[in-house]
Amino acid sequence: MIESHRVHKTGWLRASVLGANDGIVSTACLLLGVAAADASQEALLVAGLAAVVAGALSMGVGEYVAVSSQRDVENADLELERRELAEDPEDELVELTAIYVSRGLSSELAHQVATELTAHDAFAAHARDELNLDPDELAQPIQAAFASAVAFTVGAALPLGAVLLAPSHLQAIVIVGSALAALAALGSWSAKLGAAPQRPAVARVVIGGSLAMALSVGIGWLTGMAV
Repeated sequence: MIESHRVHKTGWLRASVLGANDGIVSTACLLLGVAAADASQEALLVAGLAAVVAGALSMGVGEYVAVSSQRDVENADLELERRELAEDPEDELVELTAIYVSRGLSSELAHQVATELTAHDAFAAHARDELNLDPDELAQPIQAAFASAVAFTVGAALPLGAVLLAPSHLQAIVIVGSALAALAALGSWSAKLGAAPQRPAVARVVIGGSLAMALSVGIGWLTGMAV
């Protein structure tokens, strides 16, 4: 029976969780800070919409640039490995043998394994065991950018919706409540998808979001007092 692992999900999962978390926390913090400065509902809506648009675009572009840089490095390492295999295959065989020896195989067995894998697909063997890369599973910048931007938008829509639906005297409470509930759901979902313990995942996003919102309220209140 072949086991099903989840490591292949880390790219888009990380981008989605980061985007959603940032959308929830940054938008809620912005709205709470503006609300604490006694801003009108119209000002809150404008600020919230601007935060959603700017944040989604920023997350998408930032994720694309970061993951593209990662892919460039991966491709450069793979190309270097292709060149070394073409120019000095004997030395590359010695290098692959040494890798297997360092992992616990005897010298004879390591040499046999390295020789057979080299005969089968030398490039794949070196990419996997020397570079820890799968040429068919490199970083995906477009996928990561899309996942991050969409997740940010969905996350940001929750506290923004609270501004639209809640009466003015309850806006801050509803923003905080909806943001914390969304963060808890996000932590639980990401842990479940990655088959990880849910409590630590929920705790870290809720505690982090709570601290960020508390600081935003304090800054907004101090700003309002100063004005």
